[in-house]
Amino acid sequence: MQPRHFLTLHDLSPEELDRLVARAIELKAMHRRREIYEPLKNRVLGMVFEKSSTRTRVSFEAGMAHFGGHAIFLSPRDTQLGRGEPVEDTARVLSRMVDVVMIRTYEHEKLEAFAAESLVPVINALTDRYHPCQLLADVQTFVEHRGPIRGRTVAWIGDGNNMCHSYINAARQFGFQLHIACPDGYAPDGQIVAAADGCVDFFTDPREAAAGADLVTTDVWASMGQEEEQERRASAFADFQVDDAVMAAANADAIFMHCLPAHRGEEVAASVIDGAQSVAWDQAENRLHAQKALLELLMCGGPA
Repeated sequence: MQPRHFLTLHDLSPEELDRLVARAIELKAMHRRREIYEPLKNRVLGMVFEKSSTRTRVSFEAGMAHFGGHAIFLSPRDTQLGRGEPVEDTARVLSRMVDVVMIRTYEHEKLEAFAAESLVPVINALTDRYHPCQLLADVQTFVEHRGPIRGRTVAWIGDGNNMCHSYINAARQFGFQLHIACPDGYAPDGQIVAAADGCVDFFTDPREAAAGADLVTTDVWASMGQEEEQERRASAFADFQVDDAVMAAANADAIFMHCLPAHRGEEVAASVIDGAQSVAWDQAENRLHAQKALLELLMCGGPA
């Protein structure tokens, strides 16, 4: 039987995604009550990191511990990936030794090549094209604060990057409308937009994109691996900061999210991310709970 992977949000149906978010909220409540629930006892997660991260490592590792399992952290220095061994060979070997693999890498194609040869579920913990685990946490956070996201409006301000691509996928899968404001030359991939089936609208002014929004979100202007572009990007994105004026254009009860790390004074004003409308810290915590729900689904088929 072929394992089930989670490489993009389209690997789960809209109904499965809704159930996963609801389950993440249940698991969060169980965690707060200190209930012991160990559906992955003696199971092992292999965590392959070619790009570093605070939230991704801690959330997956803690999640496996909560579930009674174990996680093995593999940095670029700890594997043969990138040192001559084909990614397919690494997949064939590693998937015989662990029960699930999480990969955080640059090229999405490398993730797909690994998954094609893996004997166990593979989870996308970020590639240069998608970051679906973050969207699970984001939608969970919205549901907790404002109820169902279906039929709502989300404003994405900034780079048409992997997070933007995953928000485009989420708009279709979760049934919300996405407003995107990007500088010229930094729009998201046209094929990903075309597949969104009319769920996406584009704006040149961040305030226009935020008008009527229930959620405003952004990301850093230069992602990991783009540091040499920092100065050029800072100039291009200067008018695309989420500041108080942008939030004032959104609905009065709109919330703000950021996948972190945040650069105050660049993509977001300190008054916004540290203000009353920000739910960024709940959002960060929910990486733990959403990913536990994902691990449970991929490895157990759902709640035990």
